[in-house]
Amino acid sequence: MFDTLNGLPWHPLVVHGVVVLLPLAVLGTIAIAVVPRWRTRYGLLVVATALVATVLVPISTSSGESLEERVGNPGQHAELGDQLLWFALALLLTSALLVGLQWRAGRAASRSSGGAGVSTSTGGKQLTAVAAVAVLAAVACGVQVYRVGDSGARAAWGDVPSASGG
Repeated sequence: MFDTLNGLPWHPLVVHGVVVLLPLAVLGTIAIAVVPRWRTRYGLLVVATALVATVLVPISTSSGESLEERVGNPGQHAELGDQLLWFALALLLTSALLVGLQWRAGRAASRSSGGAGVSTSTGGKQLTAVAAVAVLAAVACGVQVYRVGDSGARAAWGDVPSASGG
């Protein structure tokens, strides 16, 4: 299904979406985890970015399998690429949970205290715990994106001599 588009393989085209959007979602998740006031303003954007990136991951792996039939086995790159979906899902779920809890806590605070914000109550402790898990998921996802990209670059360009001759 995701073989070629106008004669070009889908894989390098779709992969660029993952390579751009997933690191943006990683940085956005870390930002909203560390700066709570940004959760309300930028949280939905971060979650939407993570969602689009996560949807693109299986399209990338499927198109990569089609490309593999044409150019050969990319080795470790294919295995790492297959694992990336789980990292992206963890990032998506933790960022969505963080934004959802912030929204719920903000509504509860505005009803009970006239909009004073989240206190250090149970809701605040939950947010802190989810923020910590979200940062861990983001870092793990970022590392996996790097590993997949590095192995892909090595599979595609590993045997190409450098311009400097060494």
